[in-house]
Amino acid sequence: MKTLYLRIVITTVFVMIISSVFAFILSNVYYQYYLKPANDQKITQMAKEIQFFNQTENKNVDPYLKSVGNLGYQLYVADANGNGTFYGEAFREKKLDAGVVQQVISGEVYHGIKNFPTTLFITGFFDNDLRNTIGVPIEEQGKNYALFIRPNLDVQFGEMRIFFALLLVLTVLLSILCVFVSTRYIVKPIIRLTDATKIISKGNYKVDLKVNRQDEIGKLASHFAQMTKNLEQLEEMRQEFVSNVSHEIQSPLAAIQGFSKTLQSKNISEKQKDKYLAIIEEEAKRMSQLSKHLLTLASLDKEDHQLDKSTFDIAEQIKQVLFMTEWSWQEKELAIELDLPSSAYIFGDQKLLYQVWTNLFTNAIKYTPVGGTVSIHVEALPELHHIKITDTGVGISKDDLPFIFNRFYKADKVRTRTEGSSGLGLSITKKIIDLHNGSIHVKSELHKGTVFHIYLPRM
Repeated sequence: MKTLYLRIVITTVFVMIISSVFAFILSNVYYQYYLKPANDQKITQMAKEIQFFNQTENKNVDPYLKSVGNLGYQLYVADANGNGTFYGEAFREKKLDAGVVQQVISGEVYHGIKNFPTTLFITGFFDNDLRNTIGVPIEEQGKNYALFIRPNLDVQFGEMRIFFALLLVLTVLLSILCVFVSTRYIVKPIIRLTDATKIISKGNYKVDLKVNRQDEIGKLASHFAQMTKNLEQLEEMRQEFVSNVSHEIQSPLAAIQGFSKTLQSKNISEKQKDKYLAIIEEEAKRMSQLSKHLLTLASLDKEDHQLDKSTFDIAEQIKQVLFMTEWSWQEKELAIELDLPSSAYIFGDQKLLYQVWTNLFTNAIKYTPVGGTVSIHVEALPELHHIKITDTGVGISKDDLPFIFNRFYKADKVRTRTEGSSGLGLSITKKIIDLHNGSIHVKSELHKGTVFHIYLPRM
């Protein structure tokens, strides 16, 4: 079975066959233990009616038995010597033990239907055998006989047997046909999904499945379409990421290469040489920072990245960041406003969160003009810590604000704000906060400053 279609068809047909066999076996068991005794009792009552008629009328019963036989019964009358006469349709099997005849003549009732041998695939009700009868004694003109009787099923139910046989055959054939058709309906969307995977494997994500179903296969198709869309977006992000990395690396490399060749010239002054060397050093630092950020992002993007969590005071940590960056904000004569609680303990990765405050605070210092203000406010909520970092810097436009956490995002309007940076700092910041199950939000206007709101769970 090479295809799912054939597998489902063969499995369904096999189940139909097995269930039919078990149903037939159970039906026979039901007949043997319930219907056969009831049928035996019914035929016994009929035989006793004939016996009663014979006793009350005391006439020649031969015409009467012929009439009963013509009405759809099979009868056999035997005397003590074993001589007998058949009425109605002939029996297929006519062997009957002589002792049975003698017992009936002596006055016993023979329950051949009830005691007929039980077999697995043959129900006694349909077996046209002389032993499968009811025997009662009758008397005619002072002589005792044994009367054996059973219904003639060919006369009474012949058409019904043909009808049910035809019904069974048609049911089986139509069921198999419906299995082929319905299985095709079930498998068709899966075939489309298979073809779609082949198309996607070639790099083409423009796939229209056209599966309008609400069942599990419909949900699978819907999730597959969503997965395809996500893959397409991921591929676009990957290409953009590679392009941005190439650009970010190419720019300093080109500058370093160009100024290195210039330095090889003998016609430059010492002042120009110092200037070019400073540029080369700055570009080298930029490449070093870019590679460091890329390694940090690669580490944070790993699904199995483990945080080295411990309990520490973020208020004290923020003070340390302020102390380490003191030279930069004092150089620009910035006013620093602090609103920190005496302690604000949190359970998190101390090194990563230190980088968050460093990134946000250095950005605030870098893009706040001389004489501006940077404020840090920490508020302890019942289950969270709210950290707010505000600056009076150049701000960010509304159009660019939704994209500032994207990697390498640099719009023209905020290029002055990100000048000299790798464009990865805020991406790293958001990634670290997400790993701590926190959130970060930004409010900003051009030339009016920026506010970062960070929410981190205490535990």
